[in-house]
Amino acid sequence: MTAPHDTAADPAALRRVLLTLAPVMAVLFVAYVIVGIAMPVLPLHLNLGLGQSAFVVGIVGSMQYITALFSRMWAGVYSDAHGAKQAMILGQIAVIAGGLAYFLSLLFVDSPQVSVAILMAARALLGVAQSFVVMGSMSWGLALAGPANAGKVLAWMGISLYAAFALGAPIGTSLFAAYGFKAIALATVIAPALTLLLILPMKPVPGVPQPRGGFSAVAGAVWMPGVGLALGCVGFGAISTFIALLYVERGWDQVWLAFSTSSLAFVFGRITLGHLPDRVGGAKIAAICVLVEALGQALIWQAQTPALALAGIAMTGFGYALVYPGLGVDAIRRAPAQNRGLAMGAFTAFYDLSLAITGPLLGILAGAAGIASVFLASAVAAVAASMLAAWLVWRPPG
Repeated sequence: MTAPHDTAADPAALRRVLLTLAPVMAVLFVAYVIVGIAMPVLPLHLNLGLGQSAFVVGIVGSMQYITALFSRMWAGVYSDAHGAKQAMILGQIAVIAGGLAYFLSLLFVDSPQVSVAILMAARALLGVAQSFVVMGSMSWGLALAGPANAGKVLAWMGISLYAAFALGAPIGTSLFAAYGFKAIALATVIAPALTLLLILPMKPVPGVPQPRGGFSAVAGAVWMPGVGLALGCVGFGAISTFIALLYVERGWDQVWLAFSTSSLAFVFGRITLGHLPDRVGGAKIAAICVLVEALGQALIWQAQTPALALAGIAMTGFGYALVYPGLGVDAIRRAPAQNRGLAMGAFTAFYDLSLAITGPLLGILAGAAGIASVFLASAVAAVAASMLAAWLVWRPPG
């Protein structure tokens, strides 16, 4: 099923696109609730439960993104060749394996170094799972809705993902407070098993035979939008890894509210502005929105009250909302049509590269200059991303 015309100008066509995407969005939503559950509590488990430093928190938090980085293009090629449904099934199996590794780490809490090593292995499995789930859902959505609606596919898939974060954060905080990290491990096993029940009855889209030389063409097409994405993701990495520690340092409670605020602001931005990359131009929209993200990060850096911090978090989430679909539309339109899964894998790998590198680097900065300094650094990175996106406006896809 395709919807090749401008859905931004046709509400009925937009509804058809959303109805087409709804089953895949539902699968992605359920799969990513489990990521939202772990986000606010893993840093606390490492820092307060296992006595680890901010640097170790950054390393463990980044491990998921490191393995996702190295598996994104593999997942994209697999999805192109074997079908998106099969890719998503493999992703759920990997999530279950990660949850079992969470359980194993709890057997060694009296040996923190061993427990941390097992947690890193769990995060590595979850990174591979993330690649297959996201690449499968993106490829499935692009196949169903058509390339003319690429921006909307990326935007609405992201809405499902971050709505899941928003729901998962308070659930994870409550589970952790009541039952400890073992409840997070149990949820990480149960949720993907339920998701498999949603995926199995769904009608697949066929794979596409892959031509030789596809990687070089894709790499040349997407690297500039990818660098912009990497710079724009630093703010998200700062919040996901270090905002909980900032709350603890300043004696603020209800840390789950920070994660939910970021996710809800992100979803609001996607819902209200998600049609603009297809209609106005992806790089142009990204150049503007990433400046909003920069202002939000600067506000967090200077915030002395939780209300001001939440305002900065909301600005960050809203501005970040269109960085991925904006630059993603640019990347897709530069890449060969038969390699869309590979193109999305290569483009999204820059997201993983950013979070894999910035977690440890921001951890070192936090240890040297304080937790708040990471948000100043991410504001500077967002300004650089805006400059690069503006350059892309002058070099549109051929």
